Amino acid sequence: MKKQILFAAVLLGANVWMNAQSQQDTNAIKAMTGCYEVSFNFAETFSPDKNYEKKKNYHSGGVEWVTAAEEKPGKIVLQHILVVNPNAKGKDAVVKHWRQDWIYQNTQLTVFDKNNHWVQKKLSPESVKGQWTQAVYQVDDAPRYAASGTWIHADGRHYWEANTDAPLPRREYTTRKDYNVMNRTNHHEIFSWGWLHDQDNTKILRKDGAEDMVIAEEKGKEFYRKVDEAKCLQAKNFWKEYAPLWASVRESWKTILNSQHDIYTKPGVEDTYLYTPLMELKPNQTSEAKKLVEAYIVKQ
Repeated sequence: MKKQILFAAVLLGANVWMNAQSQQDTNAIKAMTGCYEVSFNFAETFSPDKNYEKKKNYHSGGVEWVTAAEEKPGKIVLQHILVVNPNAKGKDAVVKHWRQDWIYQNTQLTVFDKNNHWVQKKLSPESVKGQWTQAVYQVDDAPRYAASGTWIHADGRHYWEANTDAPLPRREYTTRKDYNVMNRTNHHEIFSWGWLHDQDNTKILRKDGAEDMVIAEEKGKEFYRKVDEAKCLQAKNFWKEYAPLWASVRESWKTILNSQHDIYTKPGVEDTYLYTPLMELKPNQTSEAKKLVEAYIVKQ
């Protein structure tokens, strides 16, 4: 009887700890919402090829608003809206940017392989206990990369880290042909001033039947520093108008991803990328959005 009571107490304690941990995790994820001045900084650091010429360091920035587009127990969808021209008005001032979905104890990942190809990866419930998947999507809400990891809350720090493969970043996929996979170690950490997306990236050339070839390694730091919410007013107005359209785009992709089949996307349809026609749609053109998404999937 004493053993049963002890076991019940241990189990109750574990559940209390898990609930507290989950709440801390949720608080950390939601701490990434708000209005930020963002700086994107990348530098190549190493190549095993002594004749390789490192590319110039990359720097850019802007104002970005991050909002919870969806929220329910065990899932938080963070949408990034970039203010590209503070002096413009309406739609011309902003652009729908990338999206990150956080899913608790998720066992199904859509993982990048290479060359517009994603595969479905199944994880065991035991392996993801207490973990959160971060699934990142491109500006057109197509899949980008996903990984599962544990939020750490210790010594006054709050951070999450995981490794996964991804397509080339937008800053390089129109200019680079020497690699086709970026292996990323993503580190998200919350600070009093905002948050940091710290990256250790490896640029890989991947071919069927051959070992991965490392082309170069890269360090990336993206700083999200809190600023006055007034700087994101145009982004908020844009999202208020266009959120229903993009909700329909997410649903279209969700249907495709839930098929649990490999996903092959076309690099372009009639020489245009998917985000171009999507961003030209009006808020009520949800059926047109669905047709555009379906047109970019290679039928198997």
